[in-house]
Amino acid sequence: MPILPPGSRGKCLHCQTVVRFEPPGEGHSGAFAQTPNERIDLWPVRCPQCGRLTVSIRHQTRDEAGEGQVTVEQVIWPLSSGRPPAPPEVPERIARDYDDAALVLPFSAKASAALSRRCLQVLLWEAANTHSQNLSQQIDEVLPSLPAYIAENLDAVRQIGNFAAHEQKSQATGAILDVEPGEAEWNLDVLEALFDFYYVRPEIERKKREELNKKLTEAGKPPLKQP
Repeated sequence: MPILPPGSRGKCLHCQTVVRFEPPGEGHSGAFAQTPNERIDLWPVRCPQCGRLTVSIRHQTRDEAGEGQVTVEQVIWPLSSGRPPAPPEVPERIARDYDDAALVLPFSAKASAALSRRCLQVLLWEAANTHSQNLSQQIDEVLPSLPAYIAENLDAVRQIGNFAAHEQKSQATGAILDVEPGEAEWNLDVLEALFDFYYVRPEIERKKREELNKKLTEAGKPPLKQP
């Protein structure tokens, strides 16, 4: 995520609201430190929605040839991957692993993938009622019950992760193992789709039925049968 100076628009990583960021307060502004070969700028800003602070950093150094500058920009507070947290409908144990996997992704794709594989395995046990202790076999169990677009993406978890060459990814899902390019990000994307399928959409439909049953009862009609 690029730096967020006052006046810029972006998503607050605290409240997930798109806002125009404000200065942190009267008399407060950014800070910088500089040497002949590098410069660091810090930019604190305040979210007008939730009032919390976000701090970003820009680091500029001369390239090895001395002909130009290399610039790195990053939000350093709050610690975040830029992804929204797991939906509130997701059980805490599963949500915690997902959020941790997203949080460590910018620092270690291997650690993120280990957490997301464990998260996926627990989700398939608890939400999909799979029985195998092996993640690859769990995926086989659940594929027929999923919409095609989710099934194809879930099956790709083991293809991208090269489970055939790294069998530990099936058998020891919490192990810190080497990852393929894009593997950690893909795991999180698939988990988001599964959260929606197993937790978010069913809760939305349950609330709709509950509201309809309330109206039917008020009208003296029998409620809908439970699915």
